[in-house]
Amino acid sequence: MQNRSPEIQLPPYARLTCILISLVIIVYGLSVLQETLVPLVFAVMFSAILFPLCRRLEQWGVPRVGAILICITLALAILYGLFYLISIQIGNFTQEGPRLLKRANQILDQLQRYADTHNIDRRRVVAEVRKYLNSSLENAGTVLTSTLLATTNTLSTIALLPLFIFFFLLYRDFFKSFFYKIFGHTRKTKVDVVFSQIYTVVKDYLVGLVLVIIIVGILNTVGLLILGVDYAVFFGFFGAFMILIPYVGIAIGSVLPALFTLGTHPNPLVALGVVGVFLFVQVLEGNFITPYIVGSKVSINPLAAIIVLILWGQLWGLPGLILALPLTAILKVLFDAVDDLKPYGFLLGEAEKPRPPIKNIQELTDQLPERVRRIGRSDVKK
Repeated sequence: MQNRSPEIQLPPYARLTCILISLVIIVYGLSVLQETLVPLVFAVMFSAILFPLCRRLEQWGVPRVGAILICITLALAILYGLFYLISIQIGNFTQEGPRLLKRANQILDQLQRYADTHNIDRRRVVAEVRKYLNSSLENAGTVLTSTLLATTNTLSTIALLPLFIFFFLLYRDFFKSFFYKIFGHTRKTKVDVVFSQIYTVVKDYLVGLVLVIIIVGILNTVGLLILGVDYAVFFGFFGAFMILIPYVGIAIGSVLPALFTLGTHPNPLVALGVVGVFLFVQVLEGNFITPYIVGSKVSINPLAAIIVLILWGQLWGLPGLILALPLTAILKVLFDAVDDLKPYGFLLGEAEKPRPPIKNIQELTDQLPERVRRIGRSDVKK
């Protein structure tokens, strides 16, 4: 029988150094492999959404390959319908070009008359602004074409998403066996519980996010219709989709409809009203809609959420902002499942409310049975 070599115990400073070096390597790898990892992560997220439908079709007797193809086809049909509606709205915007140009020139004329009235020499500034404004509007099509060409690589990467989703759903049992082999020293039931929690977090977050987008889009649209803003449905749901950027998304989404309203409506206060509608909906979304729909499935405290948003945004840009919360929620599930990492999971989670102080011995005696039962339930779970 071979004797095991004694485990090497590193001093604290050496362990800290190894941890920091490992973090630097991981962050560098995430940054370098962004174009590969981001589509894979999105594919995993979409696979979690399609998995219940795929499993239901398989239970009805549809072969797995056929069930996956049906799910992907339905998803692509829905996305195609959305993009078709968006393209129609964008095509209608091209007809508003002369109207916007005329309104912009009227605003510049008003500014020039104001400068003349108050003896302010702004003619040259206004003339330059007018020249650049006209040039920008006339060349808007060229700029849009250049932007689309610049994002060809991104679009080609997105085109691989259906292929990734297909294989993730097809080989899901294979991947589960792979993780069983990695964590061979751990009971399979515990591995299943961890993956079930991860799946629940991802699924509930994404489904809840879709519901929030629909509700926010309807609220935005109703507010814009009350103000008499053109293309209210498009602008309303455009702002709703911007909640993919947490905390500030709706405020950013209000800029485009406010500028459009300022350029098309004779009363500039209507544009201010547009911003007010979006900010009011954002308050509702942050304090009532999202907490009640998404609930505590992504139980990350606000400070940790802001920090991870900044970090993932710096690492992966806009995709990082979108994926920050679900990825951090997954990390929290993994931290909570590993004893050595539980303090970090606790740090990411919601802060516990402090217990009220015990005033006397009688109150302590009354609380002992409940505390004993609570400790017993926690031991059973372990």
